[in-house]
Parts: sequence; C-alpha cells; structure tokens
Amino acid sequence: MKRTTKWLAPSVLSALLLTGCLPTPGGDQEKAVQETEESDQEMVLIPDEQIKDEYYRTPVPFKKSASRGLVVSNLNTKYDMQETEEGLLRLSTQYFDPKNYYFQEGQYIDRDTAKEWLSRKSNYEAGLNPAIKDDMTPEQIAEKAPIYLAHIVEQNYLEMTDDKKVKLAGVSIGLAMNSLYYPREGNERSIDDKTIEEKGKQMADIILKRLRDKPELADIPIAVGLFKQKSRNDIVPGTYFATAFAPKGKSEFTGWKEVDETYVLLPASSSTGNYRDLNTTFKNFKQDIDDYFESFVNVVGTAFYKDQKLKSLHIEIPIQFFGKSELIGFSQYLTSLVKTHFKDVPLEVSVTSVNGPEVLIVTEGNNNEPLVHVYGY
Repeated sequence: MKRTTKWLAPSVLSALLLTGCLPTPGGDQEKAVQETEESDQEMVLIPDEQIKDEYYRTPVPFKKSASRGLVVSNLNTKYDMQETEEGLLRLSTQYFDPKNYYFQEGQYIDRDTAKEWLSRKSNYEAGLNPAIKDDMTPEQIAEKAPIYLAHIVEQNYLEMTDDKKVKLAGVSIGLAMNSLYYPREGNERSIDDKTIEEKGKQMADIILKRLRDKPELADIPIAVGLFKQKSRNDIVPGTYFATAFAPKGKSEFTGWKEVDETYVLLPASSSTGNYRDLNTTFKNFKQDIDDYFESFVNVVGTAFYKDQKLKSLHIEIPIQFFGKSELIGFSQYLTSLVKTHFKDVPLEVSVTSVNGPEVLIVTEGNNNEPLVHVYGY
C-alpha cells in the first residue's frame, strides 16, 4: 500500500526549517538581486514566512556548499554530520540575527581547499593537522601527531540592502575536532579535552587569517565554533563547546566563550546528575509501554540540553505491528502516555517498523494537545 502524508515529520523538516522556509506556489516572496563571485547578478526569491524566530530564511534558488560531500567521509557518525551543521546554525544566531540575515551554505572554502586544510602539513603546506616523518611508528603518530581536525563547516549569512540587493554580511566556521584517534594499526587513542580546545583555537586563528586574505572576506564579520566529535559507535551526536567572533576587518577573535550544550541518551545509568528526574520519567514511560506488549520493546530517547535546560526530547520506538487496528490502538495509548509523563517537555515520538515510519507524535511542551499522525491515513 502506498504511504501518504499531509506533512513532513519535524525530524525530517529540521534540516530544512533551520535554514529557512521554501516558498510555496503563490506564497508571499520578495524578489532581490544577488551578486555572484564573478560579479554577475542573478535574481533570487526571499520567502516571507519565518516559522520560528530562530529559523533563517533562505534565498531561492538554494546554493549548495562549495565543499559539499566531504562531510560523509570526514565525520564518524550520521549524528555528528547533522549536528555540525545544525549546531553551527544555533551558534550563528548569537552573531547574525535571523530577523535581519538570510542563510546560505558556504561558498568560499571549496572542496579542494578544504581537503588541503584538513590534511597533514607533511602532505600539503596548508595542512592544519600535524606533520609526520617517514620513520615514525604508528604508536608515535598516535601519541604525538594524531589527526585533530576532522572537518570544516562553512555557513554564509546575507543581508538585503535598501536597493533590493542581497550581499554577504557574515561567515560562520565550524571546526569538528576528534576526541578519538583511530590509527591504521593498534587501538584507538583518546584525545583529552584540553588538547582538543588548544589545537582548535590555534587552527581557528590560522583559518581566520586565511579567510581575511580573500578580498571578498577582508571586511566581513566571521564567527567560529569548536565541535567535539563523538566516537564511531556513539548514537548521540557531539556538540559545540566553544565559540568566538571576529568583527569586520579584524584578524583576531575578540574572545572565546564556552558553549554549554549536551545530548543525553535515555534510559541512562543511575548516576545521571542533572538528568535524574528526566531519566526517571523516561523509565516510567518505557515501563508503561512494556506493560502494553508481551514482548520486549526497545525504547530509546535522546535529550538535548542547552545551558542546563532541557530543550527537546526525541524518542524512537521500533516495533512490529500485525495490523492497522493494532497500530491505531497503540497510537492512542501512546498519546495518553505522552500527555501523562511529558506535559512540559518539547517532545517528538517516532514509531517505526520494517515498513518505515508508522506514527509520529509531537508536542511543544506547552500543555497543548499533542499532534498525532498515523502514516497512510
């Protein structure tokens, strides 16, 4: 049976909505002219709708990143791939207000340049990772010269002038740092947080100077964020842990600030500290689901905290159903559990089977009725 749905799940929408709302036929849009690197001009459309204050609008047609494709080979997990971009968007709102700026993927660090910067200095003069010598053993490389920088993310922020021209007005750079080094031979090596931060700041300073050498970026405000990548086996993403800003024309950052963000996997161990109450609620929620089914049901949650406050919770429930009547019955039961256990929590519950998505329940955490969608109905 062909599956249909009237709207997209928030988990699918997040990558789109964080970067703005695409225009709908006949919708309100504003026309503007954007100058390209070749000094040509092209007409773009600016959607009038802004779904949330923290979401950037995006000029259409959408321009792909000049280094698109590198993220897949450079980052360990799909979770880090998504978070390096979405987390940088969150950081950028501190410097480039979504009310006044538009988002565009990075256009100034192309694929070849990014590959050189990510390489070892012994392979390319521009390489940011430490050089190695031919006589170094794998053990020596892992101890003295691991790969610190895994990936570079560039985002551009645009503004509109009074004469309806869209121009570059800000750049954000995300540096994804390895917390583990995987040598070709031997066991993985952890890299301590102090070293990650120290190396990341050094590389950020170098990148800032290189960007300032580009005439088109010489007088553009530039923000940077340092991202700590998780291990290959993690099922929650890493997070940004530090950020800095260089005003227009400046070749030094004005100062580094700590970023307090973390993802927590639920259910967690008993020693959950600040997350104890949420963990207890989640376990009670899971127990109620287990009581509904005779067989074991795997319920996994990912909570996102910013500045020690819970911002969102995503719950995955993969399960096998034997008919639509059972699916609808479970959906109704699950909705009642959400209303009982998570009254004040921004929540998304995804129920999936081998056939794909089955049910989506979303609540904004404001005591309103949850939004429930059963796929195929």
